[in-house]
Amino acid sequence: MRRIRSKDTKPELVVRGLLHKNGLRYVLHDRRLPGSPDVVLPNLKAAIQVRGCFWHGHSCIDGHIPQSRIAYWKPKLLGNKRRDAKNDRKLRRLGWRLMVIWECQCTSKSRMQKLINRLSQFVDRRFR
Repeated sequence: MRRIRSKDTKPELVVRGLLHKNGLRYVLHDRRLPGSPDVVLPNLKAAIQVRGCFWHGHSCIDGHIPQSRIAYWKPKLLGNKRRDAKNDRKLRRLGWRLMVIWECQCTSKSRMQKLINRLSQFVDRRFR
């Protein structure tokens, strides 16, 4: 469990690389905002959360509840989802735009192209 990172994960580094490559500057893990979003674009008043499918209960194949120790994992993962939803609401109420990127969206070239398109629409800027 010590190897599991909460910051600087591979999907997060991919997203940050795409943003930086296209001239966007950002702040990382701004603790002043609810949920400490992974990437904050202060000039655009926009935040990006890069979430792991397992830990945040995504609907993909990786977002399942393990068959062992169900009594531990089910409340743990549901609690994570509730906390995420609560922080997302708070952030939006403060006037911030939020984009959630799932780990599984950073796995293949075709998914990465879709992600690039979504990111460009989100930041209202063309990616080259």
